[in-house]
Amino acid sequence: MEAGLQDNPRLARVGPAPKVGIVHLGPGAFFRAFNAVYTDEAMETAGGDWGILAVSLRSPTARDQLEPQGGAFTSVTLSQDGPQPQVIGSIAGVLVAPDDPAAVVAAMADAAVKIVSLTITEKGYCHEPATGALNMAHPDVVHDLAAPDVPRSAVGFIVAALSARRAAGVKPFTVLSCDNLPSNGALARGTVLDFARAVDVELADWIEANVPFPATMVDRITPATTDDDVARLADIAGYHDPACVFHEGFRQWVIEDDFVDGHPAWDAVGAQIVASVDAHELMKLRCLNGTHSTLAYLGYLAGYETISDAVADPDFAVLCERLWLTEIIPTVPKPDGEDLPAYCTTLMARYRDPSIRHRTWQIAMDGSQKLPQRLLGSIADNLAAGRAPAGLALAVAGWMRYVGGVDEKGGAIDVRDPFAVALKDASDGAGSPADKVAALLAFRDVFSVDLAGNDVFRGLVTDAYAALVADGSTATVRALVGLKTA
Repeated sequence: MEAGLQDNPRLARVGPAPKVGIVHLGPGAFFRAFNAVYTDEAMETAGGDWGILAVSLRSPTARDQLEPQGGAFTSVTLSQDGPQPQVIGSIAGVLVAPDDPAAVVAAMADAAVKIVSLTITEKGYCHEPATGALNMAHPDVVHDLAAPDVPRSAVGFIVAALSARRAAGVKPFTVLSCDNLPSNGALARGTVLDFARAVDVELADWIEANVPFPATMVDRITPATTDDDVARLADIAGYHDPACVFHEGFRQWVIEDDFVDGHPAWDAVGAQIVASVDAHELMKLRCLNGTHSTLAYLGYLAGYETISDAVADPDFAVLCERLWLTEIIPTVPKPDGEDLPAYCTTLMARYRDPSIRHRTWQIAMDGSQKLPQRLLGSIADNLAAGRAPAGLALAVAGWMRYVGGVDEKGGAIDVRDPFAVALKDASDGAGSPADKVAALLAFRDVFSVDLAGNDVFRGLVTDAYAALVADGSTATVRALVGLKTA
């Protein structure tokens, strides 16, 4: 019989919820597997009023799952030795922004809140991926500029709360982006200032002078929780927890040391507080996320459901290793304390772990927002150095084939991307592989003018796309890495 939460002491909160010191926007699976776990352990180790008020900007799901449990949930570490559940109690409450925007602004404006953190994904910043600037034509931005007291976007909420704190003479909070984006602190800062300048120039000047936006590098593979996961936890632990999250054991959090009013003792539980995150961030985005996206698109096309399935194919494993050796590591400055080849060896071990069922389809989401950071920067650096990055160009061609919306067997692909319709229309409206590549390279939200106009890059992608159409992903990868059919 399934145990109820109210009579299960293993999940029920012991004592009152922690006092709120952090408001977090975007309480999805990664937040629960990462920020909430670090913060729970930090309070357990060193104390402090760092409870998290989680705010969903769209869906009520997180509230509906967490509220009946008093904010507590189960973090399950996966390994080949079996799952290890841990109850996390750092979430003090959950709000759904569309239900009461004013309540969210008031919570963020409370002087007790010292940090507003974000895991809102690339598209949550309402920016132009190719430039980083706020997209003033984005529907949420248009709405928030017209009605700043009832915002919809993360940027709108941040500016409204900072405006309220400035008016009340309260010191600002730190804005801590924890999204997997290069220079995420600078991106958050730029979009907030763009929005603030459109509302009140003096407010923008105050934010620019007083609000820190530290950059971070975050890493923990966290597959989306499934119904099977929830059932599996019930079998393991004897209770039902719809808010549970499953993740790998590895984690890394590198944080720029720039806070207006302190932070939890994250560094006491494994986080690295450093002067600059840039090198670590570039290492992770290019080495991990670049190959993750490569495996996602090419692996999906080849029929592989998960990353571990993909790298179980020796051709795909060799593709990753050759990308690291010849096309990625040469573009990455060595971060302090890191050994890049050893880091990539660790990545391959993580990819191979069959207990981490990270779906290629999940990683493939929002590719138009991810490609500039994960692949295109490495490609541009290779081209500038006179190298022809055929492997990374194949990854881009895999994305182009994927967003065409039809798999190699003629079945429909459920493409989740802000530009899904426009990308498919562009692909469908072109004839030959060269025409399709040209049509997709014309998307300035993804490809810069310089990169799209580079003859070497265009030729590599066109050849790779034509091979994917003619021969399929498996054969094209095999041909590139030079392996013979077994």
